[in-house]
Amino acid sequence: MNEFKLKILDLLKEDARLSASTIATMLGADEADVSAAIAEMERDHVIVKYATVVNWSKVDDEKVTALIQVECTPERGRGFESIAERIYLYPEVKSVYLMSGAYDLQVEIEGKTLKEVASFVSNKLSTIESVIATKTFFILKKYKQDGIIFEEFEDDQRLLVSP
Repeated sequence: MNEFKLKILDLLKEDARLSASTIATMLGADEADVSAAIAEMERDHVIVKYATVVNWSKVDDEKVTALIQVECTPERGRGFESIAERIYLYPEVKSVYLMSGAYDLQVEIEGKTLKEVASFVSNKLSTIESVIATKTFFILKKYKQDGIIFEEFEDDQRLLVSP
């Protein structure tokens, strides 16, 4: 990956709505070159999706998000790939990561209620043959996601006191 494409990716990560024309101006490049680079990265699945970061706490849409640590036995010849694939095909699953440390996979899921999430863990996830154990953690509040701070904090107005 050349430096030109990396610069384009950095700009799009900060604002996916930037046009090829704006990016070209920002980089001092030709718009056709920027458009071609973006098209190539989309074709090669370097750019997978353009997404919006939403602060769901400001919306009346109630959701429960859980992080699940999964310990599992890798399958011969495929390692964790087939287990991860079985898990990420469920529509409730938002992300799956292979981890180092005390557990093997981290799974993020969304449900409408705690009961719905618990049902997913007990009826779908823990019944997978290679799964040894799970630990579920519910997200109570998101303060920052993808580098974006959700809450606007007021500056501390107290007077500085020193001894």
